[in-house]
Amino acid sequence: MGGGTTLVESRLLGRNAIGVDINLNAVILARDRLRFRLPSAIQNGRSEIKTYVGDARRLEKIENETIDLIATHPPYSGIIRYGNGLIDGDLSEFSSFKEYLDAIGGVASECYRVLKKDKCCAILIGDTRKYRHFVPISYAVLKEFIEAGFVLLEDIIKVQHKTASDRGRWRGPRQDFYKIAHEHLFVFRKPEDGSELKKLRLSRPTVSFSDGSKRRPTQ
Repeated sequence: MGGGTTLVESRLLGRNAIGVDINLNAVILARDRLRFRLPSAIQNGRSEIKTYVGDARRLEKIENETIDLIATHPPYSGIIRYGNGLIDGDLSEFSSFKEYLDAIGGVASECYRVLKKDKCCAILIGDTRKYRHFVPISYAVLKEFIEAGFVLLEDIIKVQHKTASDRGRWRGPRQDFYKIAHEHLFVFRKPEDGSELKKLRLSRPTVSFSDGSKRRPTQ
């Protein structure tokens, strides 16, 4: 849930919501931000907001197919350490990209389990660079959600303003790479049933087979 912005908006819209974060400090911050008086115009739209400390890979407090919408913004692999090495299972602490993606796969599976059929899961994710070269974290995350059973409904590009790269000092007038100034908001949908997957195969960019090989779907 991070700092709780989505939960605040849910309360203002009169929507029930459950916020989960592995970082206790994030949960405390979100609960503090939720302590506000609703405007008189929406007093009748009271909603139930729940928060708890938990791992997104194990949403044991949420039953199967009970959620109408998931909104999540996971940490990006190897960029910002939110827990300072003190929180076991914190995605931002995973040292290897493979370990990070394995964890994201667990998150995707749990999102698929708790979401109702024909409902959406929205995930905001960005990319990074290593040794000057682009590391497409977003597309690797997309693949994990596709393999969990989702189909891609939308890819919304969010332009970044006032990023760290804008504020930082650059050595020399020019660099030999572009600043990354966007994120992807992937909106995934849980199919009604298995028969939809064939019809929507072009919205599932990668397909995995039992022998571990992968190929792009054919038309």
